[in-house]
Amino acid sequence: MMLFVWSPFLVPFLAAPAARRLAEALPPRPAAWVLGSTGALLAGASAASLGLLLADGLLRIPAVAALGHLSVPWLDEATPTAMVLAALAGLALLLTGGLTLRTAHRQYRDLRRARAALGLPAEPRTRLRDRLAPAAHPLEVLDDDRADAYALPGRPGRIVVTAGMLRALPGPERAALLAHERAHLTSRHHLFLAAAEYAAVLHPALRQLRAPIGYHLERWADEDAARSVGDRAVTARAVGRAALAAARAPRRERPLLAPAVADGPGPVPRRVAALLSPRQTTLLAPAPAAGRRRRVVTALALAACLAVSTAATVDATKDLHHTVETAQLAEDGR
Repeated sequence: MMLFVWSPFLVPFLAAPAARRLAEALPPRPAAWVLGSTGALLAGASAASLGLLLADGLLRIPAVAALGHLSVPWLDEATPTAMVLAALAGLALLLTGGLTLRTAHRQYRDLRRARAALGLPAEPRTRLRDRLAPAAHPLEVLDDDRADAYALPGRPGRIVVTAGMLRALPGPERAALLAHERAHLTSRHHLFLAAAEYAAVLHPALRQLRAPIGYHLERWADEDAARSVGDRAVTARAVGRAALAAARAPRRERPLLAPAVADGPGPVPRRVAALLSPRQTTLLAPAPAAGRRRRVVTALALAACLAVSTAATVDATKDLHHTVETAQLAEDGR
């Protein structure tokens, strides 16, 4: 178990850069899914490995060993360092658990504060049918001269836009702006953002996935908005004009899980350029042979990393189960 259990801690340092590179070669929607699923799988594997290390050490406690009819001398002889590793794993789990709870509380607090500012109930009650098939997302206009617009998650989600932002855009660009925010809510992009935050808490190497996920989610919404309004140039102008208007007097009240068309001023020029010069990139799309080979190699490397992390966690779990069975046999043979 000691050999397998360490892999999920080391693999993310290789897998995260591979996922970022592969995402750059994919359209926005699959890119966001690659980054989000990679972060969730690797974070879950590393948390599971910590739990396995802690469980292996807990088996040495006399009360636990007696409950499971385990031979403590045999366990100590099999893995002498188990208690030390279990103590370190327990501390790591306490730390990451506390940070995860703090992250969840901060996200909930921000969303509740944003809903309260709009005069909405903090915890709306909806029927099951509404949860499975939510109604159209209402539009909330804030009487604020500062330019801002974002998608507020909820049941149903709200498109929040300030009067300043509406004045900054002409009619066609307003339609593109609203279509962009509607795309965030329809595709539940806030769940990707939340998962990225939790993954970053559970493993430090996964922090580098947060910014790329945010960028590809914005590109995903850009493409959906362009299809909705039927004009990529109008959508590009809406993105650029909204970012410039929001940068003049930024608002601080936006929740962390509320995607916004003007979010992240750094990647906005890239988003505008992508809308003005669209090219649907796929893993095997026509491209120079060297570039295509690099994409395929990157995809294979990422798949190998995910497979190794998953297989190592499964093998470590099986190894712990085998250890328990052997310790029980050793106790019965005394």
